[in-house]
Amino acid sequence: MSKIIAVNAGSSSLKFQLYEMPKETVLTSGIVERIGFEDAVFTIKVDGEKVSKTLPVKDHTVAVNLLLEALVEHNIVADLNEIVAAGHRVVHGGEYFSKSVLVDDDVVKKVDELCELAPLHNPGALVGYRAFKASLPNSKHVFTFDTAFHQTMEADTYIYPLPYEWYTEHKVRRYGMHGTSHQYVSQRCAELLNKDLKDTKIITLHLGGGASITAVDGGKSINTSMGFTPLGGIMMGTRCGDIDPAIVPFMEEQLGVSPKEMDTILNKQSGLLGVSGVSSDGRDIEKASDEGNERAKLAMSIFVNRVVQTVGSYYVQMGGLDAIVFTAGIGENDFKTRERVMRKLEATLGTEVDTDANKVRGEEQLLTTADSKVSVYLIPTNEEVMIARDTFAIVG
Repeated sequence: MSKIIAVNAGSSSLKFQLYEMPKETVLTSGIVERIGFEDAVFTIKVDGEKVSKTLPVKDHTVAVNLLLEALVEHNIVADLNEIVAAGHRVVHGGEYFSKSVLVDDDVVKKVDELCELAPLHNPGALVGYRAFKASLPNSKHVFTFDTAFHQTMEADTYIYPLPYEWYTEHKVRRYGMHGTSHQYVSQRCAELLNKDLKDTKIITLHLGGGASITAVDGGKSINTSMGFTPLGGIMMGTRCGDIDPAIVPFMEEQLGVSPKEMDTILNKQSGLLGVSGVSSDGRDIEKASDEGNERAKLAMSIFVNRVVQTVGSYYVQMGGLDAIVFTAGIGENDFKTRERVMRKLEATLGTEVDTDANKVRGEEQLLTTADSKVSVYLIPTNEEVMIARDTFAIVG
């Protein structure tokens, strides 16, 4: 048996799960939120119960030491040397990485180089890695990349219709994100369909604050909605997704803003927030919509349309479809949005909604009737277990 910790470090947060491998038993999980603030919150599960406390957490090193000390304090581990490895989620691996890898200086250098492609994510992952490396000097470390799963796309899908030198010299291409999530739910969906993964055609909908859709044909990603960065694709919480690129220089001139300021607007002030004027959170927008807010209604309608358009194009590209999977925050919890998507797809794909089954939140469930031509599932994502599996496979 081996204890492996799966780590997901953000710019101001640190999520973790400690596994006993290969049984995949979760020994504990938790999160440190608001890192860098005096009122940071540390939550850890002890004997199935959440234990939380608010305290100053200066940086990720403090956060890592806090959680490792808690593992010993609560007798989750007798000694930190029991943790043989840490698996770290890294958003962007560029073309360097098509699978998870053991971390060395060259890997760190390449991930650091890719920070400009994922400035909100890769730096945090490196900070988390360095903090764990310092606190667990006897453990091995593995990086698992959100982009890796999508490296199976063909060139006619990932190359943009731009000067080809932009790709060869600057690596501008479609990379995609959320790969670990798309991979997990597609594999689980094949099990629920009682089919060999290689014989399935599945479209996975990772719908949360960040959102992406992937066509998984025979277990391989053949297309995905996010592109060069997490800004591309469908509408998201604060990100615009795909738009006419001519809008960018036009509005820079109209507003008198710099490219950097425009990048902030497109990433943090657009999407559901920008259209609704209410919030980037689907729950707040649904509430406002129910209260008659027309912009909130419009925001959700655009979101649903973008999802449906993407699913339709992937169905055509794959030449068939066995199942659709909803996952992530909106996908797992917003049954109204799920139903709207399925209703719009019903005429073409035959996704006949089981309205009672669809009212579930956050639980694995078949959402369509027995007569539905295409099965639709809710499958809660589990990126951490994928990280743990890859880490265990690499470190043995």
